[in-house]
Amino acid sequence: MTAELTFTTTRSDAPLPDADREAVLADPGFGSTFTDHMALATWTKGEGWHDGQVRAFGPLQISPAAAVLHYAQEIFEGLKAYRHEDGSVWTFRPEKNAERLNASARRMVLPELPAEDFVESLRVLVEADEAWVPAFGDGEKSLYLRPFMFGSAAFLGLRPSTRVRYSVIASPAESIFVGGPKPITLWISEGYARAGAGGTGAAKCGGNYASALAGQIEGSANGCDQAVFLDSATHTKVDELGGMNVFFVMRDGTLVTPELTGTILPGITRMSVLELAHEFGLRP
Repeated sequence: MTAELTFTTTRSDAPLPDADREAVLADPGFGSTFTDHMALATWTKGEGWHDGQVRAFGPLQISPAAAVLHYAQEIFEGLKAYRHEDGSVWTFRPEKNAERLNASARRMVLPELPAEDFVESLRVLVEADEAWVPAFGDGEKSLYLRPFMFGSAAFLGLRPSTRVRYSVIASPAESIFVGGPKPITLWISEGYARAGAGGTGAAKCGGNYASALAGQIEGSANGCDQAVFLDSATHTKVDELGGMNVFFVMRDGTLVTPELTGTILPGITRMSVLELAHEFGLRP
């Protein structure tokens, strides 16, 4: 389908010099340096989505009374763009991220963004900042894309925001784990729960991650890399980790992962692993 939201591009007049950008790409870390541009769009009640644009990365101006600051009405996504051997740049199943963004939007009472507009927002930003995509074969490096949406109307009162901002920012990144992919140690958090039945556990919203911080810090204090959160009702069943879904490979070769019951984020990687497991007969 063709995107209905048009993005106009205004190039930054102060992009990072090539040499400085290459220095960042050589050692990007994760989520600490951002590209020259960002994509933006606005939704208002009555007008819908409009004012799509790509412009220089920079601060967003919002009112101190903005809904997001008082009622946490916000959601986000995360996916990566990779350089292929032929120089082209690809993302992995972005339409699934669009579906999840809209599922989160429904739960947090934010406007849905058509999938074609979501994908187009990624395309125009990557097009503007393609020089920031790490080279093919350069380890685990990629360009991390962070779409997000928040209530920006200025008011104090418990109701859905009548004005919403959407944006995509990008950051060159290496593996989220220092030193690259490797076995990690897990701490079972018995005193903290990430989400509860009927809550927002299945939505990708910042509050879920904020609630996981205490358990994560507890795990780190005990020498572990990640915290495992249990169900909030009985504290006997595994839900997920602080930053990702969890799988278990049993001795008989069975692949097991917690069921999506509304408290667990439905990961795109989770979905893909289960589909591949089914395809290759790994008995998920």
